[in-house]
Amino acid sequence: MNEYLILRLKGVLQSWGGHTFEDFRPSNLFPTRSGLVGLLAACLGIDRKDIEKQKALTDSFLYAVRVDNMPFRFYKITDFHTVLKARRVSGKAGDDPVVSRREYLCDASFTVAMRFSDRAAFDSQRIVKFLQKPVFTPFLGRRSCPLSVPPFHSVVQAESLIEALSQVDPCCGTIYSEVDKNDNHFIVRDVPLCNGKRQFATRTVYIHSPGGLYVSE
Repeated sequence: MNEYLILRLKGVLQSWGGHTFEDFRPSNLFPTRSGLVGLLAACLGIDRKDIEKQKALTDSFLYAVRVDNMPFRFYKITDFHTVLKARRVSGKAGDDPVVSRREYLCDASFTVAMRFSDRAAFDSQRIVKFLQKPVFTPFLGRRSCPLSVPPFHSVVQAESLIEALSQVDPCCGTIYSEVDKNDNHFIVRDVPLCNGKRQFATRTVYIHSPGGLYVSE
């Protein structure tokens, strides 16, 4: 049996960006690894310029996330900003301002199970301490997206990430895991390279969906 840290990520607005450009910034349908690392780093008080600690944090854990309000109980909205000298989807940047479309998830709720390795620079006990008393204010992907409930839920004992999530209500919903392999998977670019630039590597995400796959738009 292993120890798993359980987080509850719930808010009126959330935004979990994937591969983006300044004139189009979509949100994934679940919390990304880079977004989760950012939330934990804020709680721990890790500065954005502290590349060494950021790398140690992202290497410390594996995780799976369950979409709790399925099916079709949250939806996307798009906000519009004006941006100067933007890097566009076309690959070109100009001096003229462009309209930037930014997506948000509305009224979404997620449960996250995290397993920390024995040799991790950051263990679950330290994470729990700072989740309960964060150094900086955590947010759900963007600073404009505050949490509706405290992020720390519980610590459970289980054999896997999937089993850990099954111990937490509502005990159903689509699960996106990076370790529980199956034939239903896809690639997402959300692993921070922690090199001082906004660059990300890819990982494989495996979908576990009791009763079929739900997709919310």
